[in-house]
Amino acid sequence: MKILIVASEAYPFAKSGGLGDVIGSLPVALKGKDIDVRVVIPKYSAIPEHYRNETEKLKNISVKVGWRNQYCGIEKLEYKGVNFYLVDNEYYFYRDSLYGHFDEAERYAFFSRAVLELLPAIGFKPNVIHCHDWHTGMVSVLLDAQYKENKFYRNIKTVYTIHNLKYQGLFSKEILGNLLGLSENYYAEDKLKFYDVISFMKGGIVYSNAVTTVSKTYSEEIQTPYFGEHLDGLIKEKRKDLYGILNGIDEDKYNPRTDGYIVKYNARDIKTKLRNKTMLQEELGLQVNRDMPLIAIISRLVPQKGLDLILCILDEIMNLGVQLVVLGTGERKYEDFFREAEKSYKGKISSNIMFNDELAHKIYASSDMFLMPSLFEPCGLGQMIALRYGSLPIVRETGGLKDTISSYNEFTGKGNGFSFIDYNAHDMLFTIKRAVRLYKTKKEWNRIVQNAMRCDNSWRSSAGEYINLYDNLMQAKWCRR
Repeated sequence: MKILIVASEAYPFAKSGGLGDVIGSLPVALKGKDIDVRVVIPKYSAIPEHYRNETEKLKNISVKVGWRNQYCGIEKLEYKGVNFYLVDNEYYFYRDSLYGHFDEAERYAFFSRAVLELLPAIGFKPNVIHCHDWHTGMVSVLLDAQYKENKFYRNIKTVYTIHNLKYQGLFSKEILGNLLGLSENYYAEDKLKFYDVISFMKGGIVYSNAVTTVSKTYSEEIQTPYFGEHLDGLIKEKRKDLYGILNGIDEDKYNPRTDGYIVKYNARDIKTKLRNKTMLQEELGLQVNRDMPLIAIISRLVPQKGLDLILCILDEIMNLGVQLVVLGTGERKYEDFFREAEKSYKGKISSNIMFNDELAHKIYASSDMFLMPSLFEPCGLGQMIALRYGSLPIVRETGGLKDTISSYNEFTGKGNGFSFIDYNAHDMLFTIKRAVRLYKTKKEWNRIVQNAMRCDNSWRSSAGEYINLYDNLMQAKWCRR
């Protein structure tokens, strides 16, 4: 079985969020199951220099972008036994940030065609091309529209994974001919048209043989108007080819028994976790008190993450006698809010408006609770990492949070965290109060921590589900478009 994974980022080369983590770990899990899996990403200037210096330059090819021919270098780098191919074009990818540029449509139109053009150049014909998020939505469109009559590309199937339906890659219809070489016929409701623009995301959904989302619950939610971002009707039509497959986490990277950033511990040695807590309190200028509940937020600071609930009732949360540590960047209003909150609650709140991987590991290992009250959450990795470190998640029941966190039941002793249903600040507060109350009964709290740390959120099961999907597509004599 030959699989090509295509994405706009991958850890450890370039990462802006959970997508990068997934593309860094899913291929490794597939490789571990004897799949010939390769990955293609852009060669950004943000890729660490030592990785860029290790790349093997394979070939230079020419890639059409509308009426122009653009240079495309193909470079290869091996990571954990998986071959990663880097698409090199300095004009498109040597920027001061991965995303958010004026020519996003052109950058990823180039990348999508480069993916298809490089396959014969490297001598690799995959059975399945597995594309991720809007940046790669045009791969399936171009394959169907312009390559399927070519013998080399015949019988290649496509899978398209939606990591977050909110970000769709919406652009003017003029790019159809100018950048993609597609006719005006593709500006139609059953093709790429989305209101008065075109959607890369819609293209991936319409033209791929199968569509997946990153949790079972999210696959159901996006068939409704509330979560569907105006694509719910299309997704309902595609539901026979829609699969919810939960993301996993990299168990080697996130492992309290081997983590080099922390004092190591395991589920049978929870007391050592408290050493991490007091060390972090001292490092961040918090009151050193191992018995005071420490709540963590590690997140992009955006509305999706439920931060408005916290803004409503922060004083009531802090009156519970807790500490709060925040790590992340995002919208200015949230960054400013947490900076001011640190001043108001000196010694009780630590606001770290940055991304720092080492500090993130320390916070996971040190915190008692992990707050993630998302408005919507396709999958979420933070809550799964928190479980791994014995930081009990407090979540809203949506998407992957609902699929991975079961609220603790005091009568059965089962459960790995705490949850609430409605997007309501006082429902969240009630749930935090419940967690704080249970924290004071150490024997019971430690039981929940052990439940959490014994959860299996690895890629083992999910990788198997992807392999079954790939196999079914390969066996099918025909596939719905």
